[in-house]
Amino acid sequence: MHTNLSHKSGADEQLLTGRALITGGTSGMGLAFAKALASKGVDIVLVARDAARLENTAQELAQSFGVKTQTIVADLAQAEGVARVKERLMSEVDPVNILINNAGSGLYSKLASTDYSDILRGAQVMGLAPMEIGGAAAATMKERGSGLILTTVSVSALVPMGAYSAIKALVKTWSDSLAVELQGSGVRVVTFMPGWVHTEFHQRTGVSNKSLPNWVWMEADAVVEEALQAAVAGKTTATPSKRFKVISFLAKHAPQAAVRKAVKKLNKGRR
Repeated sequence: MHTNLSHKSGADEQLLTGRALITGGTSGMGLAFAKALASKGVDIVLVARDAARLENTAQELAQSFGVKTQTIVADLAQAEGVARVKERLMSEVDPVNILINNAGSGLYSKLASTDYSDILRGAQVMGLAPMEIGGAAAATMKERGSGLILTTVSVSALVPMGAYSAIKALVKTWSDSLAVELQGSGVRVVTFMPGWVHTEFHQRTGVSNKSLPNWVWMEADAVVEEALQAAVAGKTTATPSKRFKVISFLAKHAPQAAVRKAVKKLNKGRR
């Protein structure tokens, strides 16, 4: 006799089906999410700025996994780009039932500065745009009574590591609040809290991460799979790996003077 030990409901089984829209879907964790979902038969809508890279990635996904793909060229630092993504999320034609709210980039600008241009762009792309896009998806999915919104935050949202942390802390609070607001609606909201992951995300910044020990680094595929498993399990927060669960716990509960000292030492080595 077969016994189902996972106790998954029909809704759980159906969560990772249908069509997913992924912002920042041509590289890093966005691409890892696209491949993971496509491997499960989920059709993919990719959002990024580079039209050529979008088309190449979409073709590779379609050929490798036999899924339908669509691309949206959009700069999420611009109102027009955000509006384009919102329009697709709200469309009843080939509806999107999974949003991977993932677009982002490294940000190491000094806070004491008269030039906040990089920080303002980062706040738009990684802060305001995900909230506005996620809000549109949430309203639409709530009307349908089902859906998944997974927003990539970061464990750095828990510590004072500069502008990037500040923006991610904003989005974390928004995502956690959205989960509370949509509880019982049929829409699942997950705050995804990865640590350091091997992707070109870090390489593009030109900032050294040599101060980080090898053991903190994780592979994108493993991190993404754990996040999707957490979503299916009904968790509202996904922090991949035991090591980062411990780090997150310490960031929240250790004496703040000790946390600040550790952060200062870490930042000093990242030049």
